[in-house]
Amino acid sequence: MGLAALAGFALLAGIVTARNGSPLPVDSTLLSWAVGHRPATAVTATRRLTDTGTDAIPYVLAAMAGVIAGRTKRQKVLAAAASLLCLGAGQLLRRAVLYLIGRARPPAGEWATHASGWSFPSGHTTTAAITAALLITAVLLRSPPGRFLIVMLVGCWGVAVGLTRVYLGVHWFSDVIGGWLFALAWYAACAVVTARWLPMLTTPAHQGDPDAGHDAVPRANS
Repeated sequence: MGLAALAGFALLAGIVTARNGSPLPVDSTLLSWAVGHRPATAVTATRRLTDTGTDAIPYVLAAMAGVIAGRTKRQKVLAAAASLLCLGAGQLLRRAVLYLIGRARPPAGEWATHASGWSFPSGHTTTAAITAALLITAVLLRSPPGRFLIVMLVGCWGVAVGLTRVYLGVHWFSDVIGGWLFALAWYAACAVVTARWLPMLTTPAHQGDPDAGHDAVPRANS
C-alpha cells in the first residue's frame, strides 16, 4: 500500500512538474464549481473545519493517538513521541517537496480564506491525513467499543479537511490528491519503522506486556 501510494505520488508530481504547475482539467472544473457554490454559512463552516488541519490541533491529536496506543505509561510516552515525530518529520519532508516543485496556487481572487506558500502537495491535507492515520491505527490497536464508528468519523475528518482546501479555492484538487498520497506513503514508512523498533505497540493488549496480567485482576474486581 505504501509503495503504491509512493508510486502514485511520484507520478502525479511528475505530471505537475511537466505541466509547469498548470492546473489539470479536473482542477479547473472543481475550482469553478466551488466558486459558484459558496453561501456564507457554508464558507464559515468550511473555514472552521479547515482550521482543524493546521497549527496545534493535529499535534495534540497525534499525541493523543500515542497515548491511546500505549498500554503502560512508558509505552504511552514512547508512542506519543513516535506519533509526533512521524507528523513533524512528515511535515519537514513535505515542505522540501513543496519548494522543490514550486507550484503556484489558484488565482488569489478565487480564495475564500487566507493562504501562503506553494501549492503542491497541500499542507492541510497532508497533516490531517497523517493525523487521521495515526488515530485510526491507535483505535484499531486498542479495539474500544464503537471503534468502527470512531474510525469512520476520523477517516471522514481526514478526507474532509483536504476537500475544504479546494472548496475555499486555495488549492487545486491535484494538490489534495498529492497530499493524500504523500501522507499514505509517509505513514506506511513510519508504521514499518514503528513495528521494528516499538513492536510492543503492535501486539494485542494481553501479549508482550508484563504488566497486563497483573492489571487484569483489579479491573475484574472493580
